[in-house]
Amino acid sequence: MYDPNEETRAIPYIPEHEDAFPRLPDYNQLDEDLTQKSPGKKPRRKRRGCFRNCFVVGLLIMGLVIFGAIISTATVVYTRFSSELNEGIAKLDSADEREFFETTRINDRNGELLWEIFGDGKRTYVELDKIPLEFQQATISVEDDTFYENVGADIPSLIAALIYNFRNPNERPVGASTITQQLVRHIAFDYEERTAVSYNRKAREIVLAWIMNRDYPKDQILEMYLNEIYYGNLAYGIEAAAQTYFGKSAEDLTIPEQTMLAGLPQAPAELDPINNFEAAKQRQWIVLNLMVSEGYLDADDITDYYQEPLVFAEQTVSLKAPHFATYVRRQLELQFGSEELANSGLQVTTSLDMRYQEMAEAFAKHHVDQLKADHNLNNASLVALKPETGEVLAMVGSVDYQDESIDGKVNIATSLQQPGSTIKPITYAAAMTPDTNGIPAWQPGDIVWDVETKYQQTNGQTYVPVNYDERYHGPVRLRSALANSYNIPAVLLLQDIGIPWFLEFADRMGIGSLGQDGSRFGLSLTLGAGEVTPLELTAAYATFANGGRKVTPVTILEVHSSDGELLWSHEQLDQPQVIDERVAFLINDILADDEARVPAMGRDNPLDLPFTAAAKTGTTNDFRDNWTVGYTPGLAVGVWTGNTDNTPMINVSGLDGAAPLWNDFMTAVYADIDLQNELETNSILPPSDFAVPAGVEQRSICTLSSIVPGATDCQVGGSEWYIAQFGSNSNQTLSDELVSWEEIEPSVIKVPAAALPELSAEVIQAEIDNPNPDPDALPRMTMCHFPEGIVKVDLPPSAADQIFLLPPRNLQSRKAAYEWSAENGVAILPTELCTDDMIALVNPDGAVQRITSPSPNEVVEGVFPIMGTADFDMARAQFFKVELGVPQTDQTIQWVTLGDVHDQPVRNGQLETLYSDGLTPGTYFLRVIVINRDGNYAGEPAAVPFVIEEK
Repeated sequence: MYDPNEETRAIPYIPEHEDAFPRLPDYNQLDEDLTQKSPGKKPRRKRRGCFRNCFVVGLLIMGLVIFGAIISTATVVYTRFSSELNEGIAKLDSADEREFFETTRINDRNGELLWEIFGDGKRTYVELDKIPLEFQQATISVEDDTFYENVGADIPSLIAALIYNFRNPNERPVGASTITQQLVRHIAFDYEERTAVSYNRKAREIVLAWIMNRDYPKDQILEMYLNEIYYGNLAYGIEAAAQTYFGKSAEDLTIPEQTMLAGLPQAPAELDPINNFEAAKQRQWIVLNLMVSEGYLDADDITDYYQEPLVFAEQTVSLKAPHFATYVRRQLELQFGSEELANSGLQVTTSLDMRYQEMAEAFAKHHVDQLKADHNLNNASLVALKPETGEVLAMVGSVDYQDESIDGKVNIATSLQQPGSTIKPITYAAAMTPDTNGIPAWQPGDIVWDVETKYQQTNGQTYVPVNYDERYHGPVRLRSALANSYNIPAVLLLQDIGIPWFLEFADRMGIGSLGQDGSRFGLSLTLGAGEVTPLELTAAYATFANGGRKVTPVTILEVHSSDGELLWSHEQLDQPQVIDERVAFLINDILADDEARVPAMGRDNPLDLPFTAAAKTGTTNDFRDNWTVGYTPGLAVGVWTGNTDNTPMINVSGLDGAAPLWNDFMTAVYADIDLQNELETNSILPPSDFAVPAGVEQRSICTLSSIVPGATDCQVGGSEWYIAQFGSNSNQTLSDELVSWEEIEPSVIKVPAAALPELSAEVIQAEIDNPNPDPDALPRMTMCHFPEGIVKVDLPPSAADQIFLLPPRNLQSRKAAYEWSAENGVAILPTELCTDDMIALVNPDGAVQRITSPSPNEVVEGVFPIMGTADFDMARAQFFKVELGVPQTDQTIQWVTLGDVHDQPVRNGQLETLYSDGLTPGTYFLRVIVINRDGNYAGEPAAVPFVIEEK
């Protein structure tokens, strides 16, 4: 019974965009007398001319011929099915003659009961005069607009359906069923025959509908239909539906409520307004428009009906893992049918493990309670699944299913949310995927420029992505860019690979919510501008854990009949390889690199677990969504925190708002042997570390801070994984007598270069005073480079092989990259080619002096060779010497000559030897000086600092 004191909730539907309203039909062609509202008498239409009348008459004649043929053919079965029909109709009048309802039970994987579904408690028969006229009209409009005129079957619609089926033999046949046919099908056929696609069954259905139409008044047929049809949520008939959804009798329903319910019988599971409100509203809009086209409502009124808030009754159910259980119920309805589910006593074994579920629910509630007051964080969702099989072990849709203040019944795990930076690994994986020639566009060791970048958009505006810390980090490796979640590199990669490829790649991994229409998105898509569900994003991350094999979430393992017969069993098939296993490993290795994310997240952050685990956080604008999705080889867990109504939280990021919950759950699972054993597949536990596939190799990489102007080599800064055979150190071989560029690594190159002369004060001032400077002009180069292929002996003495970073691949970043390099002392390949005139200007004294080793601030120990160049014209200069600088105060340095003076030039060789063991810890300097024959310096001495550390 309906309790008037029962809690209700109001859901207003005010679309945010004009496109949310389907366009209204043109009703100008309807007659003005749209006042008749009887479902049995529809308004008359305007005359359409002789041709149309002839066409309609011809169509009807054709239909009658076909129908006559059907009737003649079906005469043989008349006697058999008329009695069957009468028996079925008689069952409606006596509940104790209806088939026995058996309870369906949904259990977890270990047999623990989650939900008992009873089929027989939600059907109450009401007479037609107790059912609102508008609801009758709405049902006729959407289900059978010729109900009061047809003979039980709609002949023109049947002909159209036959033609469509003939033209589309590979598609599911269209039936064009009337209300009478639907009723006959429901009471005269069992479930298997009712759901079968069969022309034989269709023919019998038409005959029986004709018999019913002959023997029963139209109003009685409509009354039986409205009391028999299924409206979802175990509600059979309009009275049960009215009580279930709105907590009131059918005769008290408003027009908005009536039009909402009238649209449900077509697909009650998919159109469930409790769990899929948006789809139900779209169906309601169709119903309202059809009522206008039939003359039952005025076009001016339906927008108000559509926007009127709907107040749904509190859905009180007693079940465990409620969001998971209701999710499984909808899957079962789609697979077996709602009546079979409600009445047949199915015994369902699901993938859920209540130990995982209860632990997830407890952690989620505790976490929200801790953050609610200070951060306005009121809800959380968690999904846990096995990467190897896709089996869902836990699904928390909200922290309290019964709490309407947080829209607790909304299953966040299957609802669309903006993912923030948790979508970035998809971008990086797509960028590192080899092309058809087997060559990846990007590798983890490649350098991407994190500098100010401006994109001109088609609407004339400029898009300038910014990092969360509002800083630019210059040249960064892909590993560091992803691990620290820098925004600008992610945008640059998406620009490089293109939005269509990103969407295709995401769809491969099971993220279908984004669709394939790239025109809907801009480059901010890689920062989380699209919407995905936690369930599909967690499954996509599990694809990484699964070595690139697709992971499809599995929730139902077996279904048995009430007598134990196995009706259906999940078959674990080989999962398709949707991304390169090498790429999956690279993503795993980066997301599991605790050291790499220290610059952004610090040490001992919530992603740092005592075992190998990969993870990524995400935060959306205004703190509306917090995410952490992470995994081991055996368990993938996705966490979302926020507010169901999308109101902003207060100053809380994914690292603080979601990661601690993820950490608690993962740590608890791996601290419990029994829970770990549940991760077995075929009695084998998953590995503890991510397997290294064939086809990847480690290579040494440079420390980026060592690539400074004048450096002739880089310091090795560890190693990085690369997809093998590509981006190696091999170079095209040139003659030893010719200049060749050496690729140290894909983004670092050694090139002969020379310094350029400084500009005069007049030229500098002229540039400052220029009223129309070129906004795209690069900053002035301080060096020039020599091209490959020229003769080495023709190089001037000032030329030397030096280390440079390659400029950005995208033109939008190039100017900012050169500016950042100039300001921060980073050597980027100069754009100027060296000429004879340039060299003459830069070296008027004929001397070149520089130290290349040690590099600036290098730690030195033991006997250390000092490398560099001291090149001079022996006719003008006497010698060179190397001096050690010992700081005396903050302003003064005492210089001491090391070794001897040297009267022979040295080019890119050893200048002297430093014996450092006698030096106390601290900072010192080295410099090389060329002395002219007049006793003066030949140019400025070149000095570098170095460090002696305490042993």
